[in-house]
Amino acid sequence: MLISMTTEPYEQYEEQSIPDGFGRLWTPHRMAYIQGEDKPTGPEPDDGCPFCAIPSMSDEDGLIVRRGVHAYAVLNKYPYNGGHLMAVPYRHVADYTDLTAEETVEIAELTKQAMTALRTASGAHGFNIGINQGSAGGAGIAAHLHQHIVPRWGGDTNFMPVVGRVKVLPQMLSETRKLVAEAWPEG
Repeated sequence: MLISMTTEPYEQYEEQSIPDGFGRLWTPHRMAYIQGEDKPTGPEPDDGCPFCAIPSMSDEDGLIVRRGVHAYAVLNKYPYNGGHLMAVPYRHVADYTDLTAEETVEIAELTKQAMTALRTASGAHGFNIGINQGSAGGAGIAAHLHQHIVPRWGGDTNFMPVVGRVKVLPQMLSETRKLVAEAWPEG
């Protein structure tokens, strides 16, 4: 079985399939992420940091859900689950201990608000919340701190990620951004 995530014809990929009984999910658009697209080339903000570039975009283009004074909430372009958000300080800072008190408080508030919005918009049952600190800690973009807010649902660990090692996202990011932004609590 071969599943294509592209709009290109199935036959193009058929010859690449290895007859081993496993299905294939072709997602060539993910190569950009794997090869480091949108990852900073160095420690400075002008070294290509996407978290420094996103605030200059429109909310729709940058997938920004909420802007604060010291930080903003943005959908993850490469989500673990539908609605996967991040709370990001505007300031280019790598280490949690280097955040100001104001940045720390606003990231915490954005996280609480994100949880409320995701419960309203998608009925999330639970969350994985955390910071992958540094490259050794699993941060994909270690030069600019960001906290993940990943919504979870009872039974969302189904056969696709467990057996098929595939995550099915039911909605386009632009649609998810709109729903979460509309559900964001005032305050």
